[in-house]
Amino acid sequence: MENKKFIRSLLVLNNMTMSELAKLMTKELGKKYTRDSINGKLARESISLRECQTIAKILGYRVEFIKNT
Repeated sequence: MENKKFIRSLLVLNNMTMSELAKLMTKELGKKYTRDSINGKLARESISLRECQTIAKILGYRVEFIKNT
């Protein structure tokens, strides 16, 4: 559930709705996304890395892996 809260927070910060995100993800990935399908993936924690990277890109962020030292 933390992922869902995190994504929702980013959406609020960027003045975007889940429905708007779904439309942009559909355009970006060429696969149909809806508000409910994204909410479901976040609730089930079944969202892919590619989808996370796309969400980040749409919102003006990027996903990075940083090695702990």
